[in-house]
Amino acid sequence: MPCEKLFARLNIKIAVDQHYNFYLCQDQSYRMEAIMNRRDIVLHYFDENREFMDFYIKAQIEKNRKGNLNITVKDKDGKPVRDAKIVIKQKTHEFKYGANIFMLDEFESDEKNQIYREEFPKCFNLATVPFYWDEFEPEQGKPRFAADSEKIYRRPPSDLCVNYCLEKGIEPKCHCLNYDNFLPSWLKDADVDTHKRMLDKRFRELAERYRDVIPSWEVTNETLNHPTRYQSRFYKEDDFVEWSFRTADKYFPTNRLIINDYQLFESAYRENRSQYYMQVERLLNNGITHLDFIGIQFHSFFPKEMEKTVAQTRYNPLYLYEVLDKYAQLGKKIQITEMTIPAFSDSEEDEYVQAELIKNVYTLFFSHPAMEAIIYWNVVDGYAAFAPLGDMSAGENTYHGGIRRFDLTEKPASKVIKELFSKVWHTETDSVTDPDGKARLHGFYGEYTMEIYYDGRVKTLDAVISSKRNNVMEVQI
Repeated sequence: MPCEKLFARLNIKIAVDQHYNFYLCQDQSYRMEAIMNRRDIVLHYFDENREFMDFYIKAQIEKNRKGNLNITVKDKDGKPVRDAKIVIKQKTHEFKYGANIFMLDEFESDEKNQIYREEFPKCFNLATVPFYWDEFEPEQGKPRFAADSEKIYRRPPSDLCVNYCLEKGIEPKCHCLNYDNFLPSWLKDADVDTHKRMLDKRFRELAERYRDVIPSWEVTNETLNHPTRYQSRFYKEDDFVEWSFRTADKYFPTNRLIINDYQLFESAYRENRSQYYMQVERLLNNGITHLDFIGIQFHSFFPKEMEKTVAQTRYNPLYLYEVLDKYAQLGKKIQITEMTIPAFSDSEEDEYVQAELIKNVYTLFFSHPAMEAIIYWNVVDGYAAFAPLGDMSAGENTYHGGIRRFDLTEKPASKVIKELFSKVWHTETDSVTDPDGKARLHGFYGEYTMEIYYDGRVKTLDAVISSKRNNVMEVQI
């Protein structure tokens, strides 16, 4: 039966409508599927598992991201103070949430540069600093440390980035010590011994300059990529990753070391038989004990037409939690090191879908006990990799994956991230001391301002609720 007659028989008006998709089933019978708008397609599994999100995930956040602060208030004679009111207000998060800072002072106008400088700290407390070797040291022996180094697009000099982070109270993070995809031209034909010697020198120089101010260092990145993307003879050696971590341990003995890779949430995931899982397991079995974080990328780089299929895993909370649980069995903390959630266009609907996806994905990742950081990737549309500046038809720009538009106006995605960390996951609470001068306050891990009110006076001081220590304070008032 022609589809027009079938639809007429079902009293269905045929119209060109973005909410409907008509297709021919495998049994050759006609069928109409009322494919919902994009929001309902990509968020289907979050909606379907709303009880899991609203109860289990929220409970995990309460369990894993909060702690108690036990306070004893005494007077000048050391006697307990009863009925003192204690008020705490959160200032910062212990949990790290960031983005790459590749566009620091890289925009085409001073106005955009200033907006970026002002807005970045309002949204993030961590910044990924570029140390891609090819553009960090394009001329052998002349690394681009200095803030006034010659400009290279999306590769601001390291001193500029680190100094900005320290000024703004942002934690800088290195990306990456040994990334074979981005070798300087002068090294590409080197033999293995020469390559190792040059890498050793690079590790040492970076350590001498930054190990006291950059806590975390990605040691290797994307070593499971297609082999044609690699450029050195050393990459083909069996000890490529092990050597890198042993050398990093030598120069960064007290820093946090990270391994990083991608495409782990879809076809590459095979429980403990996944390539990446087995790689990390082998490192640990081979005595690489100084490996602190397992870095997992979450770039949703795929055509919009694939969203319905990809959502079955990438935007399925049960599946995502299963993957995190599996990698947590390795006994190491996890970072989402690079995240891109596409809007695919600048339409109002697409931007709100992007924001809602970010809200759900961030909430799930934030809840997991092994998670240490969530790092978004490109902040601004039109300035992504593999594309000319502002060309939205090329490279990673096509995904409209930034949280700000090309003119740096704020997208809903940016507002969501700020709201999560400044309002939803934020503590302002109070308590009153008992007859023994004791009080307990419960809140998200982070730094606080505390005010203690007693007998018409107030004492203001700083406090910390941390997952890494015993949160006990004694205050004299």
